[in-house]
Amino acid sequence: MALARFKKICIDAVETLPLAEFWGAALGQRVETDDKGEAGLVNAEDKYTIWFNKAPQPKTVKHRVHLDIYAKTLADLESLGGKVLVPQRDDRRWTVMADPEGGEFCAFLRDDMPVNRLHGLVVDCTNPTAQAKWWGKVLKAEVVHHDEYSTVQQIKKLKGVTLDFVPVPERKSEPNRIHWDVSAKSMDGLVDLGAKVLRLPDDDIRWTVLADPEGNEFCAFPRG
Repeated sequence: MALARFKKICIDAVETLPLAEFWGAALGQRVETDDKGEAGLVNAEDKYTIWFNKAPQPKTVKHRVHLDIYAKTLADLESLGGKVLVPQRDDRRWTVMADPEGGEFCAFLRDDMPVNRLHGLVVDCTNPTAQAKWWGKVLKAEVVHHDEYSTVQQIKKLKGVTLDFVPVPERKSEPNRIHWDVSAKSMDGLVDLGAKVLRLPDDDIRWTVLADPEGNEFCAFPRG
């Protein structure tokens, strides 16, 4: 039995609606807003996939968690406000781009666009093997180790989207601007496995903020 179920992706934004509109157009999903000035993307099944949280500070360091997406052309993404940072090369089949707030993402070009244009969530880490094993246990999902990175796949509710853990030499130094939410019946199992509680539910939030073994923040909502 999974300790937690994947719920949705969350992205910090200085201006939530413009960033949501960019990602909604890039991923082919509609944008919905709330009365707090935050916004979310809703897929064809009327499920929230990405939520944009209002953040007071702009991005200052490279994203340690980023999105991989499918696109027909780079021009399509550029017309929405995306910017090419590192062009595709013979030894790399993706283009590194930035969204309107400077957040890095990778675009994979293909003619036959799938319904779900989100290809994966990529996490920089110092130990990809250990991180993938940990999240594989949490989500009770398949783990595949490659030569240079590790993947968690067949994640319930993600429908083909993978969690890819890639090696970097530097350790995490700032809070991630992209994280994901999960639902869990108990926080004890997550803590026993190695998660660290950063903030408990209080008058302002009804979820628990935790960090995985490399310090990546995630939020766990109670599941009945």
